Amino acid sequence: MQVAEKPLLKIEAETEGDRIAFRATGTLSRVAGPVIRKINETFENEKPISSGPDQIIFSTWIPPAPSPAFDRMISSQVAALTRRRVPDQTSIAIIRACPNDCLHCSAPSRKGEVLGSEEIKRVIGEALDLGSYLISFDGGEPMLRHDLPELVAEVDERAISTSFSSGYGLTEERAESLKRSGLYAVRISIDSPDPQKHDRFRGREGAFSDALSGVKNALAAGLMTDLFMVASPINIDQLEDAYNLAAELGAHELSLYEIVAVGRWSSHFDEVLSKGDVDRLRRFHQEKNRSAEGPRVSAFPYLLGPEMFGCFAGRRWIHVDASGDVLPCAYMPISFGNVREKSLQEIWREMGRDRWLRRKAGGCMMKDPDFRRAHPFIFEPEG
Repeated sequence: MQVAEKPLLKIEAETEGDRIAFRATGTLSRVAGPVIRKINETFENEKPISSGPDQIIFSTWIPPAPSPAFDRMISSQVAALTRRRVPDQTSIAIIRACPNDCLHCSAPSRKGEVLGSEEIKRVIGEALDLGSYLISFDGGEPMLRHDLPELVAEVDERAISTSFSSGYGLTEERAESLKRSGLYAVRISIDSPDPQKHDRFRGREGAFSDALSGVKNALAAGLMTDLFMVASPINIDQLEDAYNLAAELGAHELSLYEIVAVGRWSSHFDEVLSKGDVDRLRRFHQEKNRSAEGPRVSAFPYLLGPEMFGCFAGRRWIHVDASGDVLPCAYMPISFGNVREKSLQEIWREMGRDRWLRRKAGGCMMKDPDFRRAHPFIFEPEG
């Protein structure tokens, strides 16, 4: 199956069982060779969400192949070889309001008027022009924003759009509206497969029930559905139960992120994952993806580690907070400008000049003691 086509580069996908391998042909195939090898090494022991004669869906984080968005993903990987920076992912916080009071909320303690619809639409257009193939909406609780379907519709075929949600407000009607508007996937946050522990972490009774309803409604509407868990010392022993819950609900993927000592978790710097915990996530990722059964697992402490793709912050990820400040990622509260004052392109260019972000991508920079000492204000907890 041909999954990407450029004037000087074509990429074919070959499937064997539930595994995928890519092959490049054309004038630029030698240039793209290292990228294709890296992708094949990554995919070798990984299972896709689905693969068929006409389409491959590898992950909710990756555009389906073939598609114009998948073409752009390949282009961005090739660009990375020449050190041309492309923000693969642009995430936008479209609201601050949220029914939950999560212990680990990473939202910076910022003030200012929330971006309006037209401002967000302009940011989306600028992100697409920069090369983003994944536009993510988060908050707060994005489902509380009445114009979310309208914003989703601004993401054209050059990218896929996804939205985070606690499940609150993700009704049948809202899920169907988002699907009609072109939303590709929804990520439902889960902090524990145990209802009481989840509610306690979220600071609200009924939060677990909302999450399950959100998954059910998203799946019924035909949305790709990802159960998203921020792994911490509190829930690291519940990986198997979280996976079983994802399988029981019929979720397509279980994504595991790593808790970061920022926002409300700033005062818990010692309560982050150890190297042993990260290695445990790697093994869990590999073990589950070797099996053809069950949802796919994406453990980002492993995928964004130095042995894989490295930290994306400010290199391949850009985050716009609710008031328009632009950060390297949603977990690094360092503003490089505001979209109300400068274009996203100008801010992205400025970000690329930062001495920390020019370094070779390694693990999460927020765990680097030198980086944190150089930016002491990020220790300040949210008020």
